[in-house]
Formats: sequence, C-alpha cells, structure tokens
Amino acid sequence: MNHSLQQSLQHTDSSRNEANEDAWPPGSAGLAADLQRRLTIDDRHWHALKRQRPRRAAEQLAAALVVLLSRDQPDQAPAGEARLKAIALVEHALGWLKAEISDPGCPRHGGTGGRAQHG
Repeated sequence: MNHSLQQSLQHTDSSRNEANEDAWPPGSAGLAADLQRRLTIDDRHWHALKRQRPRRAAEQLAAALVVLLSRDQPDQAPAGEARLKAIALVEHALGWLKAEISDPGCPRHGGTGGRAQHG
C-alpha cells in the first residue's frame, strides 16, 4: 500500500465522528483497522509479496472497509466522498484479482514509480 494511502487511513481512523460510530456495530471500525494493518504489505516484505495478486487485493479491500466504517454515513442515499474512495479501492482490488493491473516496479531498481496505486 502506498504511504499516502496509509497515512490517509490512519487519519481517517483517528478522526471518526460520534454519529458514524453509532451507524455500525460497536468495535467494527477498530476490527477493520486492525485487519488493514495486518494485511498491509510493509517495505520489508514488499519485494517478496508485490506480485501476489490476492495479497495486493486483500490490502485494498481492507483499506476500503476502513474507509467505509470510519467515514461513510450508511443512511445517506447519495454516495459521499468516503463511499467513492471505498469504491475506488474495491475497483483497484478487482484489477489485481482480474490481472488487469500489474506492479510497475520498484523506483530503487529502475521501476516507473513504485507500487501500483489507484486514483
């Protein structure tokens, strides 16, 4: 997962509003955040795992869940910013699973910009 997305999710987790906490079962956002932290491919393991499509997809799906549970208002009919972000993450995960996207390579080893990222 790219560094800016990880920072965004950490900020999202720490900036939940009280109304949203009541929208989901108690503890859901914390469990999702824990899952996301466990599935994030860190710099130490990235080279070994970067081509494992299910791992990359799971990382994105967990991030989408964090965004939904910490920022989305489920009673809102139109999709808000959080829901649109979650949709983008799910679509990116599908791209990994369907082999529609590939990792462009490591910038330290002549790649074109690091890990693949969406939007």
